[in-house]
Amino acid sequence: MTTSTRQEGPPAPAAHPGVGRHAFLVASGIFLSRIAGLVRDRIFAHYFGITYVADAFKAALRIPNTLQNLFGEGVLSASFIPVYAKLLAQKDREEAGRVAGAVFSLLALITSVLVLVGVLATPYIIDVIAFGFKGETRRLAIQLVRILFPGVGLLVMSAWCLGILNSHGKFFLSYVSPVLWNAAFIVAMVTFRKSDMSHLAVYTAWGSVVGSGLQFLVQLPMVLRLAPELRIFFRSLTENVRVVIRNFVPVFFSRGVLQLSAYIDGLLASLLPVGGVSALANAQTLYTLPVSLFGMSISAAELPAMSSTLGTDEQVATTLRQRIAASTRRVGFFVVPSAVGFIALGDVITAMIYQTGKFSHGDAVKVWTILAGSGVGLVASTVGRLYSSAYYALRDTRTPVRFAVVRVILTTVLGYFCSRPLPKLLGVDPFWGAAGLTASAGFAAWVEFTLLRRGMNLKIGRSEFPASYFARLWLAAIIGAAVAWGVKLGLHPQRPVIGGLLILVPYGAVYLGCTALMGIEQAGGLMRRVLRRS
Repeated sequence: MTTSTRQEGPPAPAAHPGVGRHAFLVASGIFLSRIAGLVRDRIFAHYFGITYVADAFKAALRIPNTLQNLFGEGVLSASFIPVYAKLLAQKDREEAGRVAGAVFSLLALITSVLVLVGVLATPYIIDVIAFGFKGETRRLAIQLVRILFPGVGLLVMSAWCLGILNSHGKFFLSYVSPVLWNAAFIVAMVTFRKSDMSHLAVYTAWGSVVGSGLQFLVQLPMVLRLAPELRIFFRSLTENVRVVIRNFVPVFFSRGVLQLSAYIDGLLASLLPVGGVSALANAQTLYTLPVSLFGMSISAAELPAMSSTLGTDEQVATTLRQRIAASTRRVGFFVVPSAVGFIALGDVITAMIYQTGKFSHGDAVKVWTILAGSGVGLVASTVGRLYSSAYYALRDTRTPVRFAVVRVILTTVLGYFCSRPLPKLLGVDPFWGAAGLTASAGFAAWVEFTLLRRGMNLKIGRSEFPASYFARLWLAAIIGAAVAWGVKLGLHPQRPVIGGLLILVPYGAVYLGCTALMGIEQAGGLMRRVLRRS
C-alpha cells in the first residue's frame, strides 16, 4: 500500500480506544510472568550457579524453545491474528471459527512430527547447536532435551490460544499463563533440591513439561467460550486459511533467521570457558524483560487493532502513522531508562536477582558486562517490534524477512570477531567475548530498525522520528544513573536485594521527576495516577 494516489473519504479513524488499556493488560500479564521467571532463575542460580550442569540445562532449554518460537507466538501473531481479527471486524464469525480450527489442526500435526523427530535426533542436534560441549556436559544436555521436547507442542498450542484471545480483546490471561509454567519449574527444583545436581536438572526438566501443559489448559476454556463457532476438523482449506499459510511461511523464515542468530550466539558461547552459556542466558533473561514488558506489550496490543482498521488506503495509512508515533513515545519512555540501567547499573541489577548460593558477586559482574552489551540495541529492538507489527497488519510478511537476514549476517560476522579474535588482540580473559556477542547484536538491531522504519515510510508516508523527545529521555536517564552511582558509592550493603532497592529506587524516582519537569507527557500522566492512588 502506498500513498502516491490520494483517495477522498471521511477523516481517518481515531486511534483504537482500547490500545492503551490492552497494552497495560499485556504488560501486567508479562510483568507477573517475568517476575515468576526471575524467581525461577534466582532459585536455579542458587542450586546450579554457573556450572557445567547449568550450561547443559540452559542449552537444552534453548533447543526446544527454538521450535516454540518458530511455530509459536511470534509467527502465529503475524500470520493468524491479522486474518482472524479482520474476520471478526467484518462480523464473519463462522469463517473465523473455521480458520482458527484449521490452524489448530495444522499446528498439531506439524509439531507432533517435529517433536518426534527432535527426540530421535537429539544427539545430532546437540552436536550442531553446542558442538563445544564434551563428555558429561554433552550427555546431560542430550538427556534434558529429550525430556523437554514433548512440552514444545503444548507451548505452541498455548500460542494458538493467545492469538484467539488477543483478537477478542482478552489480553491478560494469555500473557499471565506462563506463571504456571514457571511455578511448575520452581516446585520441581524445590521438591527435589536434596538430589545431586545432575538428577535435580532432570527432575526440573520434567517440571517444565508439566508446566507447559498447565499453560495451555488454563487458556482453553476461555478460548472455547469466546469462539463457539470453532471447528477443529476441516475438509478443505478456505481462501482465508491459505492467506494464513502464505503469511506463515515468510514469517516462519523471518523467525528462523532470528533463531539462527540465537543459535550462533549459543554456539560461540559454548566455545567460551565454563559458565559462558549460562552467563549469556542469565543476561538474556534480564535483557528480554523490558523488551517483553514494553515492546511486546504495546506491539501485541497494536497488532489486532491495526489489523482491524477499515477504510481507504489513505485512512489506513494515516491511522498507522498516528499509532506508530504514539506507541514509539510510549515504548521509549520505559525502554531508554532500562538501557541506561543495564549499562550503568547492571552489576546491581544482576546481583539483586541472581546473587545467592552458588552464584557469587564475581558471577554478577561477569553477567553485567554481557548485559551492558545488550543495552546497546535495546531501544532499537523494542521499537522495531512495533514497526514489524505494522508490516504484519498490512499483510506484508516478506519485507521484515529481508531486513532480519541483514541483521543476522551482521550479528554473525561482528559476533565472531568480537567474541573470538578481539579478546585475544586485547589480551583479556576469553570469557569477556560474551559481551562482544551482545554488543554486536545491538549494533545489528539498529541497522534492522533503520531499514524497517525506512520501508514503512515508503508504504504509509513519512513520519518524523521524535528525536528531541528521545534526547530528553536519555538525558533524564543519565542524570538518574549519576545519582544512583552516588548512592552506590556511599553504600556497602551486605544483602544484594537491599542494596539493589536502595540504589535502583532513587534511579527510577530521579528519572521520573526529570522527565516530568521536561514536560514528557507519559511522566506527567504516570505521576498523576500515582498521586491519585496515594
